[in-house]
This record gives sequence, C-alpha cells and structure tokens, in this order.
Amino acid sequence: MLSACHGRVEIQCATLRRLVPHLVEHGADEEARKAVANVIRYFDTSARHHHADEGRGPLSCLDRLDGWVRPICLREMIEGLIADHRALEAAWRHLRVLLGRIAAGESTPLATDDVKHSSSLYERHIAREEDEPVADGSAIVERR
Repeated sequence: MLSACHGRVEIQCATLRRLVPHLVEHGADEEARKAVANVIRYFDTSARHHHADEGRGPLSCLDRLDGWVRPICLREMIEGLIADHRALEAAWRHLRVLLGRIAAGESTPLATDDVKHSSSLYERHIAREEDEPVADGSAIVERR
C-alpha cells in the first residue's frame, strides 16, 4: 500500500514539474487550475494520510523493534525518516500557498526551484524507504 502511494506521489510531482512551463506560457488557465486542484487535493489528503500511515505502520514497528534497546543505526534511520516528513510538510506548506493562488485564477509563477526542492525531497524519502535495508535485509517498504 505504501509503495503504491509512492507511485502516486511521483505522479503528482511530475504534474508540478509540467505546471512550471505551462504557467509561463498559458497562465492560470482552466487546465492549470484543474491540475493544481488535483495536486492540492492529493497532498492535502492522501499524502497526509500516507505520512500518518507510515507513522502508525512501518516506523512505529521499527521504533518498537527489540523493545527499548534499538541499534543506533536503526534509531538514526527512524529519526531521518521522521525528519524527512517534517521537511516534506514544510515544503508542501510553502507550495500550497502558491498553488492556492493559481487555483483561484491568479497567474502566479511557480518557481522551478520550489518544485525541484519539493520533488527532490520526495524522491530522496521514497528511495530511503524503498532501498534502506532493515535488520533482516528487506527494505522498509517493498518495491512495487
């Protein structure tokens, strides 16, 4: 389930990347407003639930591994994933303001750097979850 969500996150990030040049050329036209509304809906709901699911699922399981004594590397991995979530949420709050203006019909530019920053945070986080081996050699989230 979490891996499928990662795929949807990647689709939304691709939409954001396509919006940057579209907004320059066409402004906040109907196509842009619809795309922005879909991105906002996804990140305001599904992505938020995804982070909560991770906190209740794999991260909480890893957090309880071996009782209160965890290997340092596992503790660092958990803390890194939690820090990722905080950075992702902060990046989303920033983008959300801009996207809200576009959804309202303002021809607000969407900075390439903002989109790249947010997308790269998600790419790194997804790679960490899908590639980081845990004690048994499997990944935190199984690849799709």
